Amino acid sequence: MQRSQQRAETPPGHVVVIGGGIAGLAAAHRLVATGVRVTLLEATDRLGGKLMTGEVAGVQVDLGAESMLARRPEAVALAEAVGLADRLQPPATATASLWTRDALRPMPKGHVMGVPGDPAVLGEVLSPEGLARIAEERDLTPTPVGEDVAVGAYVADRLGREVVDRLVEPLLGGVYAGDAYRISMRAAVPQLFEAVREGGPLLEAVGRIQERAAARQQAGPVFQGIAGGIGTLPAAVGDAVRAGGGDILTETPVLGLTRTETGWAVRTDTRTIAADGIVLATPAWSAGTLLAAESPAASAELSGVEYASMALVTLAFRRTDIEAYPALRGRSGFLVPPVDGHTIKASTFSSNKWQWVADAAPGLFVLRTSVGRYGEEDHLHREDEELVSVSLRDLAAATGLTARPVDSEVTRWIGGLPQYPVGHLTRVARIRDEVAKLPALRVCGAVYDGVGIPACIASAHRAADEITREIIATPTLVRGTGSEAGQ
Repeated sequence: MQRSQQRAETPPGHVVVIGGGIAGLAAAHRLVATGVRVTLLEATDRLGGKLMTGEVAGVQVDLGAESMLARRPEAVALAEAVGLADRLQPPATATASLWTRDALRPMPKGHVMGVPGDPAVLGEVLSPEGLARIAEERDLTPTPVGEDVAVGAYVADRLGREVVDRLVEPLLGGVYAGDAYRISMRAAVPQLFEAVREGGPLLEAVGRIQERAAARQQAGPVFQGIAGGIGTLPAAVGDAVRAGGGDILTETPVLGLTRTETGWAVRTDTRTIAADGIVLATPAWSAGTLLAAESPAASAELSGVEYASMALVTLAFRRTDIEAYPALRGRSGFLVPPVDGHTIKASTFSSNKWQWVADAAPGLFVLRTSVGRYGEEDHLHREDEELVSVSLRDLAAATGLTARPVDSEVTRWIGGLPQYPVGHLTRVARIRDEVAKLPALRVCGAVYDGVGIPACIASAHRAADEITREIIATPTLVRGTGSEAGQ
């Protein structure tokens, strides 16, 4: 019999996906579509990772990520593929503000992650001195960016620290819960990095980005939510994986990985599972531990990835109690520059931003605040009641709100967001180079190509596709597929 005929008659392999966050689920979904036998293992009792719904005052709300970028196709496409197309919903309002210099001020338009293209729109946010500093940029000598540079350091050098402290920091920090003066431009704002490498003033670089975006004429909303919450996406993907023949085991922590003659042995607390391929979709510290024996170099690189922790405080008020506060009307919420010294870093007015929240609880007004940035984890050790109190204190200062909530929910995300310091992409390349030396094992998730939902899904698809190609192309791996899942 010819080798090609052997492959056609042999099952395409068994892949174990370790980690049941959105990256692991997306990888499993991609794999079952190819006919690969899939087992997904999740250490906790639920799927979804940082995507989670819960209840406040009897209303289902997101307690983790609440929206996904729609200008990238991966997340919307996955939601549509698992039957959620009719529940996709853009924000009802995207009128965000900045709480800075003791007032809620309109978020300036025409910026790239806070870096302005036109200083004329910054008058309400920056001081006269800050505006004057921007005007000096054309007379400055070029600032080299090299292989990478911190966003905050570069922008402060070109436009002054005030632009960073009052615009870039709250926007970039809202995504990464990090420090703009440490965050890699190449990793976090790659379109800006490429534009500034072309040379010329930073303002002109932003202008070129905006011109290119306009030329693409992208239609449709920038962001999408899901009626019922983004946190409903993991369960829908999990159901699709099961419908495709995949197995999903929760409360099944993986304790070790060992290479065998035919593939991999995955050791859990109850059994050992034979696999032809592995997709490792866990946080860096977990992936590093699991790879310590088989790839010490990758493990060491992963152990160097730092994380930021944060808490979300979700509050529900009687709608009649908040009608006296015009600052709560029409806005989707506000961001808070750290330089102003407040505890909360942002607030989302969920009942304004998401029509499905308003429809689910017409008599309530739901909002949430976020607390905690990289290096400021002390806030997370406070009791729930204290986090609610400091949130209410800051909300009162920002909006005048003095009403008391009828219910509250505090959600802590310890080690929630990987940090992308200068050189992060070089670290990722080293990790992938080392991992590629192992047979049929790939990594994916927020550590590698971006922390947003579409980026996590894209990294999962990359890992799944590479594993599929490898196990189909390698007969010795395929021959190991006859093993039972439990030994």
